[in-house]
Amino acid sequence: MKELGLINKLKINRFTDFGAYLALSDGGEVLLPKGYLTGEEKEGDVVEVFVYTDSEDRPVAVTQKPLALLDDFAVLEAKEVTKFGAFMDWGLPKDLFVPNGEMAKNMEVGQKYLIRVCVDFKSTRLIGVSKYRDFINPAPQDFEPGNEAEGLIFEKTDLGYKVLIDDQYEGLIFSNEVFQPLEIGSTRKLWIKKRRDDGRLDLQVLPVGRVKYEEGSEKILSILEEKGFLPLHDKSDPAEIQAILGMSKKHFKQCIGQLFKARQIVIGPDGISVSRD
Repeated sequence: MKELGLINKLKINRFTDFGAYLALSDGGEVLLPKGYLTGEEKEGDVVEVFVYTDSEDRPVAVTQKPLALLDDFAVLEAKEVTKFGAFMDWGLPKDLFVPNGEMAKNMEVGQKYLIRVCVDFKSTRLIGVSKYRDFINPAPQDFEPGNEAEGLIFEKTDLGYKVLIDDQYEGLIFSNEVFQPLEIGSTRKLWIKKRRDDGRLDLQVLPVGRVKYEEGSEKILSILEEKGFLPLHDKSDPAEIQAILGMSKKHFKQCIGQLFKARQIVIGPDGISVSRD
């Protein structure tokens, strides 16, 4: 069934007490349960639905959209862990099952994991797979330092944050280069720092070179325009700078140096303020 795991526009063939039967491309039908109907539909109408399998592995259509479609990645939370596998919350009444054999590591309830939605060809049902590296490719050579990339942050390790780029490349943001909270499951703009020989990417949360300092300077100036004064200077504790501005002390000093040269701020013994010259 080519509609399985996808958002489809299907025609209503007929109605029953249980709902509406929709026409599939192979000549079969799939049930859209009554709870998903408004009561205004007619035979021949086209409805947009997601098709998956119910608790008895029968095809069923719903108007809800899951967090990931077939062959998509998403960061999902484990709702239940059994001796057979884990059930993940993917936004539908029936949770997505990850069999033990498809787990990259043991899962815990309440924790989030990178999951790819796949078809179990033995049962023809949708399952989740956390062995993400089975689907990862080396990043192309043209992924050069300074390039922008959209990344899905999916795991925190001792080294840093693992990131999925373009649904097929793996990257890492090193912990000692993170000066602001990063949420697991969030997608954000990142910059490539280095492409390793194995095709993995070293990433950073700030752009390289002048753009980085311009953005940092704009942030500091915006806060100063609002508050008038910041109790930060080149002798401030790095942890204090990170807590207030979400940047390293080195970055902070470079930014205020840039603002001072442009005569946009005044640097005093207790902090910085906006220049009124």
